[in-house]
Amino acid sequence: MIRNEFKEHSRITITWKDKEGKLRPGNFYVYALLKDAMIVRATDKDGLLRKLAFSDVLRVVKFQDVAPQDRYMIPDEILKEANWKDRDVMVRYSSSPSRGK
Repeated sequence: MIRNEFKEHSRITITWKDKEGKLRPGNFYVYALLKDAMIVRATDKDGLLRKLAFSDVLRVVKFQDVAPQDRYMIPDEILKEANWKDRDVMVRYSSSPSRGK
């Protein structure tokens, strides 16, 4: 897949390839698009922030835009590409203030 096929602040259901090369289904919220990857949060599993390479996404099953009032917010500093240079996963629990979290 390529970067232009994705959009920030959207929900996607995809088939992706994990580090062991196994195909996995996944539901993700897309926070940011980087040069070769995107920062996502799994909405159906552990809730960790992940850097998911565009090349690891094999198929997009469903795509849904998220309305501004329903978006999850994370500080921009966390989403900068420099912070993700040497990591693939980050534990972060903040979300939208309107959600009470």
